[in-house]
Amino acid sequence: MEDINRLKVVLVEKKRTARWLSMQMGVNPSTVSKWCTNSSQPDVASLLKIADLLEVDIKELLVKEYEQFLLSKIKNSR
Repeated sequence: MEDINRLKVVLVEKKRTARWLSMQMGVNPSTVSKWCTNSSQPDVASLLKIADLLEVDIKELLVKEYEQFLLSKIKNSR
């Protein structure tokens, strides 16, 4: 099973481009490209800023099956 890059998926879901994100973050487009291809990863401060810009919970950028993760948290709290 191939690894799916969460940042790339969230960008598509939010109808945003890597170029848009690089402009908002003030980083080189190649940096965002590396994040989207798993060549490198953003630091925690950058992840927080990305989550804010994309209006998502930071966990959505980190957890592969975010909706299942939330459901399991609800189920385990009962």
